Amino acid sequence: MSKVAVIMGSNSDMPVMQDAIDILKEFKIDIEVDIVSAHRTPEKLFDFSKNAHKRGISVIIAGAGGAAHLPGMVASLSPLPIIGVPVKSSNSIDGWDSVLSILQMPGGVPVATVALNGAKNAGILAAQIIGASNPDVLNKIIAYKEGLKQKVEQAAKDIK
Repeated sequence: MSKVAVIMGSNSDMPVMQDAIDILKEFKIDIEVDIVSAHRTPEKLFDFSKNAHKRGISVIIAGAGGAAHLPGMVASLSPLPIIGVPVKSSNSIDGWDSVLSILQMPGGVPVATVALNGAKNAGILAAQIIGASNPDVLNKIIAYKEGLKQKVEQAAKDIK
């Protein structure tokens, strides 16, 4: 079974990143969660990034606020797909610094970037990546999207 790593720059990012963890659990995808700071634990960042694929990780979701170097640094060292979650933090400029730090990657170092505090979408995207080669996960994604459709249809009926 594929595994997704959910990492963040500090524990203060956990309230946002919990949404990715929750949706991955809903899809019954194995998860590894850790704090890996690009600035305070660079050796850990290098080890994690270079070896995640050797531990069965298929996708890495990296959340960070402020300067938000974590997703890009992981992408520079790992052969895996990286999904960046910009986190609006207390030292942030309305989150724009985080968004742009993750979004504006140079050619050759891609990071798929979701919306500010968009960890739930990061989890869904990770599941979709895994689902491209795993029929069980793909079927869970299909069922999830059908559930979204049904909620909207019910809401439309409720307002009439």
